[in-house]
Amino acid sequence: MLDLTKLTRQMQGLSQHLTQEAAASRQRLELAQQHFLNACDRQEEFIQKQEKWRDRILFASATPVEPLNTCIEIPVPPKVHTVIATDGSQIAPNHHEIAYCYLLNIGRVVLHYGQNKHPLLDSLPEIFYRPEDLYISRQWGIKTEEWMSYCRTASEATVLAELACSVVSKNTETSPPHTSRRDESRLYITSHTPHTPPTPKIPTLAMVDGSLIYWFLEQLPFDARDRILPPILQAWRQMRDAQIPLMGYLSASRNIEAMNFLRLLACPHPVPDCMSFCPNQLEKVPCKVFEPLRDTTLWTTQLQPGQRGPLWRSNARILDLYEDLQIYFCYVHVGAEIARIEIPAWVAENTSLFEESLGLMLAQVQKGYGSPLAIAEAHNQAVVRGGDKARFFALLERQMIKAGLRNVGTSYKEARKRGSIA
Repeated sequence: MLDLTKLTRQMQGLSQHLTQEAAASRQRLELAQQHFLNACDRQEEFIQKQEKWRDRILFASATPVEPLNTCIEIPVPPKVHTVIATDGSQIAPNHHEIAYCYLLNIGRVVLHYGQNKHPLLDSLPEIFYRPEDLYISRQWGIKTEEWMSYCRTASEATVLAELACSVVSKNTETSPPHTSRRDESRLYITSHTPHTPPTPKIPTLAMVDGSLIYWFLEQLPFDARDRILPPILQAWRQMRDAQIPLMGYLSASRNIEAMNFLRLLACPHPVPDCMSFCPNQLEKVPCKVFEPLRDTTLWTTQLQPGQRGPLWRSNARILDLYEDLQIYFCYVHVGAEIARIEIPAWVAENTSLFEESLGLMLAQVQKGYGSPLAIAEAHNQAVVRGGDKARFFALLERQMIKAGLRNVGTSYKEARKRGSIA
């Protein structure tokens, strides 16, 4: 139980610290704005430096593919469109429960607009109980709980691709007139009749909550990574082949890839050769004049609601494993905040598809009162609440008793934690 009386004594020191930090943050922002204006005038020069010395630069900096001072109004989306999203949740394995297993639950959402169709709001649960599922990660020194979250990420991408491709194929189906053998002799009579026009493609957007750059893969051994990343890339290729734009939506992003590009201007050395000029100095380096300023803080001063900033290509080292599916991003003022939007290369290279996707995304944020509606609903479908967890284990208990198992129940420790005697 939290003692608020004791906690109140510490609040004064916290408030003083936050006041000092706010003043320091304003100074860092002013400095960043000065470097930003200089970068706008010398953008190509520093892009060339970045490309030339990329193997010697020890920090991840993105590359702008549009002018840094880009501010583009996001177009209004068409009335007829479809938005698809998935999100995942889980029940973690617990030795104190009646059985050591875990469950993944992937929420699925399909929202049709202007089409007179019912939405899809459901989830796909899957239980894992075999030893190869529960203990395979131990060989790489990865905890089962961590491995479960990695598998959930792969499942979210796979389910999203299957769902999106299924929805698009249904939307684009045509129903040509049926001709039987009896009608073949009369085909010449109606040969002048125009064919039924194909159904126009309905604008569709597939969304995920969070980044498309899976930073956690950097820590994984090759064999473990090979079980997580290939299914994700295969799912993305399915959406690319179907020309379904994929978008990762990041709220309250802490990323600094764009700010790191400005570090090239802050570098006091002739060239940005970190290995030669700043070896073994990852923390106290002269170019870290903005830290811990985030990208979103700078773009708050550049964008108006409904505008996007320049498009960037991420240079995160983990993307070397993505092959032809490189990741681009931009920042969008969605009204309540600056959101980071990530897209794969096939969306970034198709300007009309990219702009249309941003319009659909912004409409979702407005419908969701500050957060994309489809993503929020996918989360609601996926989340496993306390009552759901209790019913899951009750169902499992009945099945175990039905199978003839005895002494089925939780440990005494778990039972004691669920109620207080005092």
